[in-house]
This record gives sequence, C-alpha cells and structure tokens, in this order.
Amino acid sequence: MRGFLQRIEEQYGKAERIWVMDRGIPTEEVLEEMRMSDVSYLVGTPKGRLSKYEKALADLPWRKVRDGVNVKLLPRDNEVYVLAQSQDRINKERSIRRRRLKRLWKRLHELQGMELTRDQLLLKLGAARQQWPAAWRFVQIDIPEKDGPFRFSLRKDKLRRARHREGRYLLRTNLVGKDPGEMWEFYTQLVQVEEAFRNLKGDLALRPIHHQSERRVEAHIFVAFMAYALHVTLRHRLRSLAPGLTPRAALEKFRSLQMIDVHLPTTDGRTVIMSRYTQPEPDLQILLTQLTLSLPAQPPPRVVAKAEVIEQGVVKTF
Repeated sequence: MRGFLQRIEEQYGKAERIWVMDRGIPTEEVLEEMRMSDVSYLVGTPKGRLSKYEKALADLPWRKVRDGVNVKLLPRDNEVYVLAQSQDRINKERSIRRRRLKRLWKRLHELQGMELTRDQLLLKLGAARQQWPAAWRFVQIDIPEKDGPFRFSLRKDKLRRARHREGRYLLRTNLVGKDPGEMWEFYTQLVQVEEAFRNLKGDLALRPIHHQSERRVEAHIFVAFMAYALHVTLRHRLRSLAPGLTPRAALEKFRSLQMIDVHLPTTDGRTVIMSRYTQPEPDLQILLTQLTLSLPAQPPPRVVAKAEVIEQGVVKTF
C-alpha cells in the first residue's frame, strides 16, 4: 500500500486526493502515515469496530443527507466515524438474508425427514453450511450422540442483531468538517467501481483474452472500454427516462431484436437480398418509446449475382 501511494504521487504529482478504500485494505500503520503526511482518506471499517462504538453512536441523532440515507457523526482522535444507514441497502440485504435463510430452512427440513446415519447427517449438514454460510449463523443445530433425528431452531438473538445492522456502514475519515452527504457519495463510488469490473468481465466479455500480440490485447481492451462507455451512457439514460430498469435488463430486451437476410432467387439466376430486422416485441416497443428511440427504416433490397451470395447461415425458403 505504501509503495502504491508513492507511485501515484510520482506519476501524477501531489494533489488534494481523497483515497476511498474498502475495509481491510489499509492497516492502522498506513492510516497513521497518511495522517502524518496530510493525505485524506475515507475507509470502511470491520464489523467488529461497529460493536466497539455502538453504544456511543446510539446516543447520537440521525442526520438526513438525502432521501433514504441518514448518518451519525462520532469524532475520535483527529478522525470522524460516520455511521451511514441506507434504506435501499436495508431492503436489499434483508431480502438476500431472507432468501438464503428460507433455502437453508427448507433443506434442514428435508434432512430431518431422511433416514441417515450420524456420519451421513454430518456430511450433508456440512454441505448445507458450505452452501449457505451467511444464513447458517442464524440456526442452532442439535445433533444427537448416536444415530437419530436432529433438531434445529432459530437463533433469534443473532437474527435480531443482524436486522439492526442491515444497511448500515461505519466509515472513518480524517476529513473533519466535511459534508457527511458528500462523504457517503464518495464511498458509494466503490460500489460503482466494483460494478464496472463486473460489467467488463461479464456483460462486455473483457476477459478472458486469447490474443497473443500486445497490439491485439490493447485493441481488445480499447473496444471493451468503448463498450463500457456506451454501457454507462445507457445507464444514465435509463435512470432519467426508465427508472428501475438496469442496463443488463434493457440489453436482454434488445436481444430479441434480430437482423436477417431474406434471399429471393430471380428467373435470370441472380438473387435479391432483403436485409430486415424483426419487429420488436411489445415490451421492447414500450422501452423504445420510453427512451425516445425509433428504429431506422428497413434497408433497401440489393441484387447480386449467384456467385456473390454467401450461403453460410442462410435458411432456404424455396
């Protein structure tokens, strides 16, 4: 981490940068050096530190920084701890937890109805724990010493504590006096960076790269970057014109629109090729209207000699 900070300053010079990092990236020694060097930072903190300051934070009032986001500020030793609570994150994390716990609970009921030896039961319980590790901590399992049915129950104390912390993030920064809403916006940029990498590797297929020469690798990355720029443009357009719809969902709808070539033979041995796009599905047509987009006119037909027709991928209709 120290070497990385030094290389950035050597390459781009010193500036009033704010280093936004996720929890576990910088050590306490690195943060101390950043404070001594007047380097600004905003980092997430481990879950255990929230337990440490939970009592002090409980007495502080919530401050609204924007719709659905509230914060509490706790000054500590030339730093400020920011407890941020997002209603959107609460809903998302709660939905994920419920879904995982429901699946684990169903699996435990299935295992309870099976006739298994103790060793077989332990193996299957281990597999369930590996598949739903986050939900496992909310369940108490009582396994008999010998072969026989096991019992399980909900650990309501842990569930209550998890519900209380869902959608909450404890941040720490040396930006004393900075607007808390602005600090929250800085930290949410980490989510956007992670989403960018996920889109590049997933939807835009940046990796794997099978090219051998450096020029082709750079060209591949450049095309992927241009595709990502269009991806971001689509996201901003959807945000204003079709809120609630993600770029991935929009692209899935556009995938139903295809371009086809219709080949019609003539009596003199030539072929008329009519390139046509398929008619959009009703939901895609609604999306096009919402985005104020219109499809271009169908391209005019063209006549080619038989020798010029490429038969690959052509479905004959005669």
